[in-house]
Amino acid sequence: MDTADERLRWGTEQRLEFIEFRAFWEGGIRRGDITGRFGVSVPQASNDLALYQRLAPLNLRYDSSEKRYVPTAEFQPRFMKPDADRYLDQLWCVADGLIGLDDTWIVRAPEAGVVPVPRRRIDAIVLKRLVGVIRDRHSIEILYQSMTPGRSDGPIWRRITPHAFAHDGMRWHVRAFCHRDEKFKDFLLSRCRDVRDEGEAGANAADDILWHTTFTAVLVPNPELAPSQQETIALDYGMTDGQAEIPMRRALLYYFNKRMRLDVPAGVDKPAERPVIVANIEAFRKALAEASG
Repeated sequence: MDTADERLRWGTEQRLEFIEFRAFWEGGIRRGDITGRFGVSVPQASNDLALYQRLAPLNLRYDSSEKRYVPTAEFQPRFMKPDADRYLDQLWCVADGLIGLDDTWIVRAPEAGVVPVPRRRIDAIVLKRLVGVIRDRHSIEILYQSMTPGRSDGPIWRRITPHAFAHDGMRWHVRAFCHRDEKFKDFLLSRCRDVRDEGEAGANAADDILWHTTFTAVLVPNPELAPSQQETIALDYGMTDGQAEIPMRRALLYYFNKRMRLDVPAGVDKPAERPVIVANIEAFRKALAEASG
């Protein structure tokens, strides 16, 4: 934004971004949209629209038949960057029942379906305590049900010093120093049955090297695909010069490997079911082994 934009009050800037969002994604905006969303008066909404037109005079025109402001052919967003992922994430959350449509800036949400995934039960009180422990940099005992062979007879109490949360695309984990195993590990939140007895931290979060260092996986189209299919995959993944660099925390490499089905041996899946492979595979395997050790 230019200097004039930078002097705008935050509330005003939010409303100008809202005007732009509705114009871009919904095809138009009325004064009532602004008053309904932000609780401002009709004169204030009129002032916001007038201000927007002064700052971006080529973007909107008033359509008397629709009784709303609609984008012109010259429309160029000034207060927001159109983000397909952000829009679709909101649509996904609405379709999955995580949020209501009123929690978004979308008015007429396109019909969307979401593949149902059974939710892991996470105890809100346990989560609240873990959030507090992370904030206070303490340790705590968790009643944890491990699936590790030899530890699956029943949940046991174990002390951890948590410092972060991680999501593997399906499940939430708490990243913590395990006082029993004396190393940083991931614990599934859904398997934390109870918590008790806060205490002193057993390690500093800064010592979790795998969490604080990154590895960049270089993805390329599966060479077993036809050339035209490889071009399609390159476009799908927004590749540059035929590859996509995906930086991630080393602690999350295991989950990335599973989620992308990179652990499936060649020949098991059809090429179309394994559209990308790791170009720097030797470095990837070494980093994965170090993270899993």
